[in-house]
Amino acid sequence: MYEEMQKVPPQKQDRQPGLESGMTPKPAAEMRHWKGSGKLAGRKAIVTGGDSGIGRAVAIGFAKEGADLFILYKDEHEDAAETKRLVEAEGRRCETVAGDVGDPAFARAAVEKAAAFLGGIDILVNNAGEQHENKDFATIEEAQVERTFRTNILGYMWMAKYALPHLREGSAIVNTTSVTAYRGSPHLVDYSATKGAILAFTRSLAAQLAERKIRVNGVAPGPIWTPLIPASFSPEEVEKHGGSTPLERRGQPDECAPAYIFLASDADSSYITGQVIHPNGGEPVNG
Repeated sequence: MYEEMQKVPPQKQDRQPGLESGMTPKPAAEMRHWKGSGKLAGRKAIVTGGDSGIGRAVAIGFAKEGADLFILYKDEHEDAAETKRLVEAEGRRCETVAGDVGDPAFARAAVEKAAAFLGGIDILVNNAGEQHENKDFATIEEAQVERTFRTNILGYMWMAKYALPHLREGSAIVNTTSVTAYRGSPHLVDYSATKGAILAFTRSLAAQLAERKIRVNGVAPGPIWTPLIPASFSPEEVEKHGGSTPLERRGQPDECAPAYIFLASDADSSYITGQVIHPNGGEPVNG
């Protein structure tokens, strides 16, 4: 189904986290082939980084399963508006708010707005992220490291912290980590470190919240065709992206979203917490 989408011309975007509207070809991120069965009927979900890529596919997949959505994004207004339109086309309610989840004041205010709009919170998907290629760690800028950690791990912590008072038994948190958390990346040292931190955060928070019957799990995608790719790598690297996986291709957001639906659904994964699913094209990992 997705093999025909593998020809990607060299391209580059000069902003983080990138725009889906500026990608060629566009990612498969609309879950067009997904048939909902009410797995998330009546549920209320926050998705950070939900404007594009994996976040968009997750939001639409959740809507197809019956959930209402509150989407947080940085400043990609055109992408966010399109995701909102696609969610509402599934007959679900959706609101979008722009801001920096790494700012605890924004995270707290956003959670309260979400709870008011949705009438509660059942699911938190921490998915916002950024990455910046660096091939010589001796030259990495301190501001880049701080910014990457602020978005990729502190933002997850703030969102979870402020969502927790609203979560009840049966609620779920799903965190986006990465294959780089397990095998590292020589050109994404700081990014890989944040993804390893997300893995430890997921397991530790799962252990703490088990007695409250709130499940916490993760998804560790491999090379997925999202706006982060042309925003992070050279045009030549973008063209070859994903070719080294056992499946010899890049993945699509639609191929990741089912893992989030599974982990968010109490009907499917009520006995699963502290675990990670790996849609990575066949790369072996441990844990």
